[in-house]
Amino acid sequence: MGKMKTATIGENKNEEKHQKARKGEEEKMHISGLKGGQRIKMVEAAPSEETPILDEAVANGMTTEKTNGPERTKRVERVRGKKYQESKKKFDSTKAFSPSEAIKIVKDTSYSKFDGTVELHLIVKKVGTSVQVSLPYQAGKQKRVEIASDETVQKLRNGKIDFDILVATAEMMPKIVPFARLLGPKGLMPNPKNGTLVTDLKKAQSFSASSVTIKTEKEAPLIHTVVGKVSQKDSELVENLEVILKALGGGKQIGRAFLKATMGPAVKVKI
Repeated sequence: MGKMKTATIGENKNEEKHQKARKGEEEKMHISGLKGGQRIKMVEAAPSEETPILDEAVANGMTTEKTNGPERTKRVERVRGKKYQESKKKFDSTKAFSPSEAIKIVKDTSYSKFDGTVELHLIVKKVGTSVQVSLPYQAGKQKRVEIASDETVQKLRNGKIDFDILVATAEMMPKIVPFARLLGPKGLMPNPKNGTLVTDLKKAQSFSASSVTIKTEKEAPLIHTVVGKVSQKDSELVENLEVILKALGGGKQIGRAFLKATMGPAVKVKI
């Protein structure tokens, strides 16, 4: 009996080993190109209907998430409040409105107690799109613009910054560079991308404080920018909006556009 019992236990152990081995083989997967120690992270397959998700993402100022496959937007389920729901019932959210109509709806559906910002969210046809735009009507307080000079250098040596925008010529840049640690964190370092590094003094003097750089996200054809404040006149907001849309190429380069207040539902805009 002892021998039979021992044999049975041995068979059971062998069977367990075989099962573990088979399980291990099933769990292992060889992907050509992987080196030793590399692992595979499983990712969700992109949904077949991307457009509604992308529209929702842009309208809410979201960004895209890069995976091994095509770019996709991570959808986040949001619980909307009573004020939002009530505001959304005031218009047909499936319809696209003209700039003037959209501005009126955005102002009417803004439910913040503070003076909200009118945001513009766009889906364009090309990643890397970038334009410099001077808005006809500036929102908020007037920005102080300083043209870099020897006097500016002296102020920086004393740690004094009494301007909101610093414009410099290529000639002055060698004197400004030593203060990069002071100017950089405040976003005041002149550079050609935002138009604050210019070739000559005439261009520096003609620089407008209402000039803004509008560009896509680094790896997605999405643009998020500001048109103005809810408290501004309708005509001012409409003009700012039209200038931005025109600078970006209108319907030839823009796929879809949405306007919204800081606290309010997104409104589709006709391009």
